Amino acid sequence: MKCSDAPSGTCATEDSWAEFLRERGLGGVQLVISDHHRGLMNAIDTVLVGAAWQRCRVHFMRNVLAKVPKGHTEMVAAAIRTIFAQPTGPLVRTQVETIACMLAVQ
Repeated sequence: MKCSDAPSGTCATEDSWAEFLRERGLGGVQLVISDHHRGLMNAIDTVLVGAAWQRCRVHFMRNVLAKVPKGHTEMVAAAIRTIFAQPTGPLVRTQVETIACMLAVQ
């Protein structure tokens, strides 16, 4: 789903996203991967009851890199990709800690 896909042409409200989801008649949804848009997340909770939610990697990376000085974006992006490459949950959590410590502002 993209904001431009919302029926009203806007994704500013929970109501527009809820309408968008209901119109599609989705059933049995177990996982939704999306941007961290509050209206969309609330609509997912309301319409797709019980579905798990995961932040979209692309949007996550864009948000992180927007906070990084331009000269460091490639290094930070490469470091973050090592987190996504981990094969198990425990290894992901360990790598998050490692990268967070490495990138912490001193």
